[in-house]
Amino acid sequence: MKKHILVLGAGFGGLELSTVLSEAFGDGVDVTLIDKGDAFTFGYSKLDVMFGRTTLDAVRLPYKNFVKPGVRLLQETITLVDPVARRVTTDRGTHEADFLVVALGADYDFDATPGLADATEFYTVAGAARLGKILPTFTKGHVLVGVCGAPFKCPPAPSEAALMMHDYLTTRGLRGACEITLILPLETPVPPSPETSRALLAAFAERNITFVADREVRSIDTQRRVATIDDGREFPYDLFLGVPAHRAPKILEDSGMTEDGYVPVKPKTLETRFPDVYAVGDCARQGTAKAGYFAEGAARAVATALIARLQNKEAPVTHAGTGSCYIEFGAGLVGRVDVDFFSNPDHPTGTYHEPSVAMRADKEHFGSSRRARWFGL
Repeated sequence: MKKHILVLGAGFGGLELSTVLSEAFGDGVDVTLIDKGDAFTFGYSKLDVMFGRTTLDAVRLPYKNFVKPGVRLLQETITLVDPVARRVTTDRGTHEADFLVVALGADYDFDATPGLADATEFYTVAGAARLGKILPTFTKGHVLVGVCGAPFKCPPAPSEAALMMHDYLTTRGLRGACEITLILPLETPVPPSPETSRALLAAFAERNITFVADREVRSIDTQRRVATIDDGREFPYDLFLGVPAHRAPKILEDSGMTEDGYVPVKPKTLETRFPDVYAVGDCARQGTAKAGYFAEGAARAVATALIARLQNKEAPVTHAGTGSCYIEFGAGLVGRVDVDFFSNPDHPTGTYHEPSVAMRADKEHFGSSRRARWFGL
């Protein structure tokens, strides 16, 4: 009898895990992949939507195109997770599994920052699309890119937003009438890579972008158009680009799986404290940055372990804690930082690749290869 593997969340982690299992077993495996949405969107596409480089329809990848032997993808909303019984209840029924993999990503905690729910943000698809309609009407004043808490997904994204905003305003002939400020709850833009951080700080200085380090936005007053940060300072703004605080989905907290907002796992194996239950990606405290590349790597490690277990072999430990983030520097140039979270016991290490046109092609290949692998597009 086939073992049933239940995967919650069809993001980078869930899609890659299901694909690897299908490649290994075909119809010989029974995988159920559940997601409440009807389409996948690459995180970096939200910046392109916001700045009018593309449309929402163009970047949505419908789940109906995810067709893999041995895998069923169900659009259902999860209401209850029982990690002890490995039982999941949705708005459509109940699912039980031999192995449960939680890959639900991180939710945005708008309530953690008073006023943010009424402000503008670019981390949700809807928020980026909304700003995409607002930006053409913006002609002068202070643009404030503000992060409301750490950790947050795609750590370079707020820096990218500031640099891309500079380009956008320059192209429209408005840069001289505008200020840009970035508030980041990190001491440097990319802490694991001092070289990458120096390059971004130099780019900010060259473009007259104010960088406020190691601070987070604590509240927004949309009537006064003022953001207050954690040291009490107020920043007036004319256009606010917010990054909400993050947390694991509340259903995981209600299930008893979380500690301090996220699901703890053994970083090398992604095992939770519940037998035969794994967690990968942004919902987990997996020892890496919260970004798609790292969720994908963790998912491959869990898939490798599950393949061995289904074949009655000893499960190898393959989670390397490595991954890359592409960084839009503006002017058509893209850089990259490769980060290794596990090799150095003292701290993560990063390797910086300077911005270039060639690296833009590398980023485009990153997206197109996964579109083809997961969706056949």
